Amino acid sequence: MNGVIADPAGEGDYGFELPALRAVPPVAPPVGFAERWEAWAAAAAEVDPDPRMTPLGRADGRSLFLVDHTVADGLRARGWFATAVGGMPPRVGIVHGHGYGGREAPDFDRVPDDAAVFFPVARGQGSLNAGLGAPTPADGHVLHGIHSIDEYVLGRCAVDLWHAGSALRALAGPIPLYYVGESFGGGIGALALPWDDRFVGATLIVPSFGQYDLRLRLPCEGSGERVRAHVGAHPASREVLRFFDASTAATFVRVPVRVECALRDRHVPPPGQFAVANAIDEATGAELELDVQPYGHREYRGLDAVRSRAFAATHAHIDRVLSRASAEKENP
Repeated sequence: MNGVIADPAGEGDYGFELPALRAVPPVAPPVGFAERWEAWAAAAAEVDPDPRMTPLGRADGRSLFLVDHTVADGLRARGWFATAVGGMPPRVGIVHGHGYGGREAPDFDRVPDDAAVFFPVARGQGSLNAGLGAPTPADGHVLHGIHSIDEYVLGRCAVDLWHAGSALRALAGPIPLYYVGESFGGGIGALALPWDDRFVGATLIVPSFGQYDLRLRLPCEGSGERVRAHVGAHPASREVLRFFDASTAATFVRVPVRVECALRDRHVPPPGQFAVANAIDEATGAELELDVQPYGHREYRGLDAVRSRAFAATHAHIDRVLSRASAEKENP
């Protein structure tokens, strides 16, 4: 591993300005990368999600339910499902990930009225799934299983997103899926997205787990610091991480993706975020919509306006993605 890259001003830019960030390349896949992810996806497709619902009343004009369903390794994870507003037939299903630590309640800001939505909670995270299949973040979640490609927690969490999609479709019908995820959820989404053709698009917000060649050189305040310290003490773990680089996975994306990247971020260093965006190659049939924002993982003046524009942009992106998918279906 090369020398550490300092962040002298403490602003989280690490000396990278926008032109340099747009030039950060994705990491090339190791031998067997696509084959292993395709095998995991094929196995996940055979699993009956068997969702069981507990009504929770109404939220945002929708019927809201607590759901437990089957995920990888035969576990039963919990999350939330909500219908489209007013019970209208949904046009799309949103699988809505979360940041590191889990979520404690649904958040509908990026969910259109005519969408059903499933809010999975990652194994080991949040009050719903604390300790299920992995330790909590405080107890080392991001290092769980890092000795093994088949057992590493990031892979298991990405596989669980496919199971969340299956649970959503079991409850809402065979509608197209769209993914939304921020930070941890953005990186996990990038890992999962290329291998499941039920997903027609995604919004990835300040995505984590991108460009480990750089990420392991960038001290940070997020979960990446725990990984960086571990790999420093156990260099063999670097070979496992090659199969969980979000920038590598993004080179296999074939659908439109909106990526929101921050110029400064002390939790998820910007070079890793931009590597995910830079990996999305229109020549492969993918389509990148890049939104460059001033900061990630912090409050700042103007944040509310940035968020409002981003929420509206995700809604517009979903509309365009569904129109494209419909056109491709009519003219294959």
